Amino acid sequence: MTGGLAAALLPIVEKSGAIWVGSSGRVRDGNLKEPFAEVESLGAGALAMLDLPAAHYGGYYEGFANSALWPALHSRADLIRATQDDYLSYREVNAFMARALLRFRKSDSAFWIQDYHFLALGAELRDLGVTEPIGFFLHTPWPTRTVMSGVPHHRELIEAMLAYDLIGFQTEEDCENFLSYAQSDLGLSVHDGVVTSRHGRTRASVFPIGIDPAEFAKLAAKASTHPDVSRLRRSLNGEKLAIGVDRLDYSKGLIHRIKAFDRMWTMHPSLARTVSLLQIATPSRGAIEAYGNLQSEVAKLVSDVNGQHGEVDWTPIRYLNKGFGQAVLAGLYRTAQVGVVTPLQDGMNLVAKEYVAAQNPVDPGVLVLSKFAGAANELDTALIVNPHDIDGMARTIAMALSMPLTERRMRWEAMMAKLRRGTIQQWFADFTDALNDCRLDRAELAPVIADTAIWPLPTASNCNARYH
Repeated sequence: MTGGLAAALLPIVEKSGAIWVGSSGRVRDGNLKEPFAEVESLGAGALAMLDLPAAHYGGYYEGFANSALWPALHSRADLIRATQDDYLSYREVNAFMARALLRFRKSDSAFWIQDYHFLALGAELRDLGVTEPIGFFLHTPWPTRTVMSGVPHHRELIEAMLAYDLIGFQTEEDCENFLSYAQSDLGLSVHDGVVTSRHGRTRASVFPIGIDPAEFAKLAAKASTHPDVSRLRRSLNGEKLAIGVDRLDYSKGLIHRIKAFDRMWTMHPSLARTVSLLQIATPSRGAIEAYGNLQSEVAKLVSDVNGQHGEVDWTPIRYLNKGFGQAVLAGLYRTAQVGVVTPLQDGMNLVAKEYVAAQNPVDPGVLVLSKFAGAANELDTALIVNPHDIDGMARTIAMALSMPLTERRMRWEAMMAKLRRGTIQQWFADFTDALNDCRLDRAELAPVIADTAIWPLPTASNCNARYH
């Protein structure tokens, strides 16, 4: 609940009256025919937290979701690992969640499913007789057809996704990749962003997620007195600071970023002792081999760079493997003259938007942003970099550190204007309005059956491996 996405969505739940149903973070053994939910009120809305089935959680979460789907969605087909049991567990947990959602169903309900963990949840809901609108939003990128075809059971999964009335993506490229798969690999009719399948019509559209920039700016201004922020400022002794905040994930480009700072200090020795990097990298998914290997590689590289460039009284890279709440992060962002957001692939990256919103309008910092982050489509007055070009990144970071105040303000003001137009509240309203339009559209059109899709749709409810 401390991450950017959760922090952004909680106020929406609080004000809209929505019920947010998700994992409690716990698992439960035994026969869970009736899913257990712990419900607590949140303003006009509520949070319902489910204990997921222990027998399937590992295969679902660490297995198929994060060892098959996550690498594929981030165009790392070389890291795809999944067994048949992992896939069945993924489908079982989607079916389990569908049964849980029925407890919260009302006659005027609409369901909005979030992210790659639940690609098949719409199909499971339809299988249980749900006719209400069901929307889906993908927070990650969607890769090309060739990459997606490396996922086991990709055809079944994407056909199941067409049970959704509306599928939202972060960027036009993601949306086009999905529609290309539906047309070329599934052989379905695609016209003006609408896919026609046995389920009826599914609209694919772009809804770039935002933040609440005004609220985040308030957090940043207040955070100046927080002990962690005050200690950081005192420790700088007048030197400049660059900041990176990421989960410890291979999609975030941490190795490339650290090598760029190493190269910068080599190319510009005068920047030694005048600028340091604070890299916050929160570990996750440590049981997956690729993540364990990355953690070791990043730690070694930080040690090597600090050993080469450091002095007895100066550490070039301050490397922390722990998370911070939004209030503290806002203050840390405001303290840093440069924000480095340089993923190799990212659906949006809210850190980029948070860094901009946190800046002091009188003396704003500079955002260095990967062209492979969805945020680059909006924040085009950031300094855009290719994270694979280490020398180019090094030069751009050095440029950011010496940028005149007039240019910094111009770039920041242009980015803030974009953030104010594309808030999280606007994102929520745009998606729910579009989902309601799909409800009206579906009512006018009978589902198209027969020739559009001839293979069976394998929902967990007609699999032999039903959870029990």
